[in-house]
Amino acid sequence: MRVLLTGATGVVGVEVARRLATPGGPELVRVARRPAGDDTVTVWRIGAEPPPAGVRGPWDVIVHAAASTRWTMTRDEAREANIVPLDAVLALAGADTHLVHVSTSYVGGARLEDDRADAFDGFRNGYEWSKAAVERILLDRHRGPVTVVRPPLILGRREDGAIRRFSGPYTLLQSLVSGLAAVVVGDPGGYAEIAPVDQVADVIAGAALGAPPQRPVIEVVAGGERSLRLAELVEITCRELNDWRARHGVPPIEPPPLISRRRWHRFFLPLADQYLSPIQRGAVDLLGMFESYTSMPEPFTPTRPVEDPAAVLVASVRYWTETKPRLAARLPQPWALIAPG
Repeated sequence: MRVLLTGATGVVGVEVARRLATPGGPELVRVARRPAGDDTVTVWRIGAEPPPAGVRGPWDVIVHAAASTRWTMTRDEAREANIVPLDAVLALAGADTHLVHVSTSYVGGARLEDDRADAFDGFRNGYEWSKAAVERILLDRHRGPVTVVRPPLILGRREDGAIRRFSGPYTLLQSLVSGLAAVVVGDPGGYAEIAPVDQVADVIAGAALGAPPQRPVIEVVAGGERSLRLAELVEITCRELNDWRARHGVPPIEPPPLISRRRWHRFFLPLADQYLSPIQRGAVDLLGMFESYTSMPEPFTPTRPVEDPAAVLVASVRYWTETKPRLAARLPQPWALIAPG
């Protein structure tokens, strides 16, 4: 069996590669957009240049994990980063190639109904919009077997919290210890879906090594009704941060208050906005992107349930504190109003 893995140096790709590159396993070719200090990984800017000779196939399976996950992409940036590369991937796939695509659970979630809705056809950002477009194009154009894997916010491995790179939800940790997260905006009882990267990789690798499906399969990795609520996520995160800080002689952080999205946008933000510094304004904008991810009104319906997501969060926070001790030990700087003008 010959398997091509795109995005091989990313958060998910690294874990998938570990599962596929085993003795007696498939012939695996790994590609990434940038050099990674590993000469076994082929550099290929997918969609921006022709494929290197060793990437042209034929392939039994293509695992397409390459993507930009930035929530701040414009529509054009998202198209270039996530939609255009699909054309190059499809050009390598034969009629019998099993294409395993790594998407996101949020393409099937709630849509916006505010003034941001027009920018991305109701999706919350360019990342979601482009991943949904990729799914539609893939299912429309590829006549061979297709498996789509949809994870939510991804944290570290269940056993030890390890992860290739801190991004996405880890922004909240840094914001809490720095004091930039003066409040957490969202419904305390809202659902906060997370998944360990090792479980996501298990689902992807299992699809790649298993029998190709007769019809398209969509795998949703999520906690469902067992997922954390926003208040639980903040409480566990602050508790673990403070446990580490106590062991290292650092004063604890105060858990930030939780304010509903409606109250924040209708009352607090319009009054405070004129008094925020540029750094505070940037923090508000950044953390605002998490609002609808960490307090969803309904959980996802998983095909691959995440068991005990609280344990996943605990392991991930502990790994972050041990890996980033200088950040974990920061003393929060309280917000202060500045004079307008």
